[in-house]
Amino acid sequence: MTALPRQPGLRPPVPAPLSDPGPASAGLLERESALELLAAEAARAVDGSGRLVLFRAPTGTGRSALLEAAADLGTKRGMRVLRAHASAESSGIPLSLVAQLLDAPHDFDDSQDDDHETPHHLHHPSRLWQLLCELAAGAPLLLAVDDAHLADQESLRWLTEGARRLTGMPVLMVVTERGQYDITPPAPGLAYALPPGVVRMHAVAPLSRAAAEELVRGALGPDTSDTWVDGCVRAGAGNPLLLRALLDDLRAVFPHGNGPEPELPENCAELYSGSFVAAVAWWLRSAGEESIVVARALAELEESAGYFEGGEDEVEPGHGFPGTPGPRPGPAVHGGPGPGHGLGDDFGDFLSELTRTDPERVGGWVTAMIRLGLLRRSPGSGVPRFAHPLLRGAVLDGWPRSHRHALHLRAAELRRHRGDGVEAVAGHLLRTTPGGTERVAEALLDAASDASRAGRTGAAARYLRRALDEPMPRERRAAVLTELGELEFATLRTGGIPRLAEALRLQERPRDRVLAAVNLGNALANRGKPHAALDVMRDLGSLDGEPVLARTAQTASAFFSDHDPEIRRAVYTRLRERAERSPEWISPALRALLIRYEATAGLVSAESAMRQIRRLLTAPEDPLLVPYLLGAAAAVAQWADAPEDAERVIRTGLTEHWLSPLHPVHRSLLNARVDTAAARGHFRWVLEETAGRPGATGGSPRTGASNFLAHRVIALVECGRSAEAEQLVAGVNVDEEALGSWEQNRFLYARGVLRASVGDPAGALDDFRECGRRQTGRDVQSPVVTPWRSAAAECHLLLGETPEALALAEEESRYAAVWDTPRVRGRALRVLGTATGGRRGLALTAEAVGLLRGTSLDIELVPALIAHGVQLTAAGQPRSARPLLREAATAAERLGAVRLSGRAEVALRASGARRGNTTLTGRGSLTAGELRIATLASDGRTNAEISALLHLARRTVETHLTSTYRKLGIRRRGDLPAALNSAADEPM
Repeated sequence: MTALPRQPGLRPPVPAPLSDPGPASAGLLERESALELLAAEAARAVDGSGRLVLFRAPTGTGRSALLEAAADLGTKRGMRVLRAHASAESSGIPLSLVAQLLDAPHDFDDSQDDDHETPHHLHHPSRLWQLLCELAAGAPLLLAVDDAHLADQESLRWLTEGARRLTGMPVLMVVTERGQYDITPPAPGLAYALPPGVVRMHAVAPLSRAAAEELVRGALGPDTSDTWVDGCVRAGAGNPLLLRALLDDLRAVFPHGNGPEPELPENCAELYSGSFVAAVAWWLRSAGEESIVVARALAELEESAGYFEGGEDEVEPGHGFPGTPGPRPGPAVHGGPGPGHGLGDDFGDFLSELTRTDPERVGGWVTAMIRLGLLRRSPGSGVPRFAHPLLRGAVLDGWPRSHRHALHLRAAELRRHRGDGVEAVAGHLLRTTPGGTERVAEALLDAASDASRAGRTGAAARYLRRALDEPMPRERRAAVLTELGELEFATLRTGGIPRLAEALRLQERPRDRVLAAVNLGNALANRGKPHAALDVMRDLGSLDGEPVLARTAQTASAFFSDHDPEIRRAVYTRLRERAERSPEWISPALRALLIRYEATAGLVSAESAMRQIRRLLTAPEDPLLVPYLLGAAAAVAQWADAPEDAERVIRTGLTEHWLSPLHPVHRSLLNARVDTAAARGHFRWVLEETAGRPGATGGSPRTGASNFLAHRVIALVECGRSAEAEQLVAGVNVDEEALGSWEQNRFLYARGVLRASVGDPAGALDDFRECGRRQTGRDVQSPVVTPWRSAAAECHLLLGETPEALALAEEESRYAAVWDTPRVRGRALRVLGTATGGRRGLALTAEAVGLLRGTSLDIELVPALIAHGVQLTAAGQPRSARPLLREAATAAERLGAVRLSGRAEVALRASGARRGNTTLTGRGSLTAGELRIATLASDGRTNAEISALLHLARRTVETHLTSTYRKLGIRRRGDLPAALNSAADEPM
């Protein structure tokens, strides 16, 4: 190329320098340095010394806007502006960009002497340069070339060579070029071979947060909420193209403001016009196919797992999060850090291997995208994630589901080969289409087992549901359906009934059919469908050839009948008749059920019942029926004031027989355990055990009532937390239509206790009487289950209705005399004495105190002491009353029974005594549970060992030890032996 001589005479007058870059720059945020560079170089070119100004920037950061600003500036400077825009479509046509720039005519070379010359001849670049020189001779030129990275190679060489010769020419060449780190290495840029003196390169950075916020508030209004501004800034990632497209969509969706949403939408489907999605698609296409593959893979892994925010389920770190590389084999698999926990580099390798791309390029791409603001690292893990869900969703928009499934299938196989945990593999398989392989099913079932053992029931259920989509043998499918039904029984309102019904249909052997029918029947009964439960058992047909199976079905039916009074009466009537007619057919388990029925009906004494129960527990019984025997025995032992027997039987049933929650005895044993603790006044333990259980499985989903809820309500009342109890009972349905389960009756009793405690004796009386009516309808007369008569009598006394109270108290006393245990007799005598009054009333309450003193029933002894003390005070014997009332206050304080402690204090003041509000200390202040745990701890047992030994939650052990340290005045575990052996055994 030969430069033409400068011809000053042909140049028009040069306008004065402009201080304002012009309207094209208006709205260009944080581009002042670029505009200043353009102004300086334009002035230099006008003076006859041109140069190349190269703007390099990622897609969407405003290269074209800067080029427009340059063109506007050139026009104002009196320069002739020539424009060209490279495109991928014309990149195969030699010199097409230069021809577009110079607007070269098609016959440009036809006037030449060489008839062989064509636009593609080797001399054509020189002729184009000659044309440029001729144009520059007429006026200073500004050559504006956009997207030079898409130009054909001949045009790039022409621009490069031309840039070397602009020093003596009135030509400013302004070129934009994409500069972004992609997975595919880019070709050398325009300035690659140019010396620094002939080119001024300026890198255009993303917008700062302050500039992005200014842009958002300028578009949406100055009053835009901070949450919306933050969301827009993160979704726009400092990229003007993406940010402006997002704002266009938001103005279309919410034309009158931000809308009712407190935060920015996170789903691209909510962006009506789709400008943002289109902008992200353009950004992806500009990055190249390999970058698209990696970006989509990263977006899919993040969307499918939710691992960056902890996931939708309680995923343990040790198992790895679905969609991320898990821990390596070894000890860390079930306890070490999982992916997303310091394994950012490992994740990059996994992503590279998954997408079959260069790992070094993937790592560089991630780093570049984080710098640009499109990605960020998850706190604490370093795993990359998209800056906002809208970005992630836009990247995935339009990607076929089949491609996503294929990605997860490859990820699962890759992670299996890497030795990641089974749940890490299964997390991907959840996102695949059923492929008809047993191998996939086994992987999902292994993951379900791991999740179930770890208590992550939601994850286990998802694995099982997906496994059922794969082929498996009939028996295996029935087992999986049963396992899934068990999980859904505890979590879904359907109670797993559809799964269990399908499992029953698949069973062929009689034993398996009976067990499946028991599972289904229990689920139906617990969902308020006892008739359907019994129908399932009847549909088993004749089991005469299988006596053990027949007894199992009969025993299970008896358990199911507890959910309906009419069915219960009919079932036990037939059972008693058969026991009289064919006693040899009645197994120990059925006999125990009959004893339990007779105990509640007031037909047998506690001594007789326990004698029979102990004999039955030593009798031979089929393993299928042993759990039913234990369930009935635990209930009877608890009622008979034999807590040690009850706890031993409960422990045996829950630990040695591994009962599934679907087994009807499982919940029976849990109920007996909480009943036993409540009878001992262990309210803190009851509150811990029932935490989260109200509304859980077992309570009828139609009503929300359950035995656990009832005990929690009473424990809250006794601990002085009636307001919390009132919140729990609100909305529980115990209407006539919900009449059925005994647990609803127990709830009515608990609600009556609550109402009485808050000063509503009339409302409490209604609950107690309704409880009694329903209990009577179930043939439950004895006060062993719910002492509703005594409670109702106390309400009558508060309402001034002494005759009614006396009648109920006398009836309660008669039934209590039949069962004849200190608890029921002491309670009945206390209420009867209070209702009777006078000398006889004093004798009755004194007898109640005598019966209860020396037992482990302080929760019953305290109200008896208070009742007797109050009567002594009323009889003019306050000095005799005060020791009893102080004893009551001390015992109530030791139990943590705030309500009873308050009653004792009131009675003490009425007797004329004053009692300091001191705190009990010393060994004598420890409850039985605290002393037991403290003794084990002093022997060197760890909290975990004590928890396993006593079948208590570890948190319960820790709570009891904390209370023990306070009462004993010690700070360390090592001080326990000396403190427990101290002579200071009495409370101070």
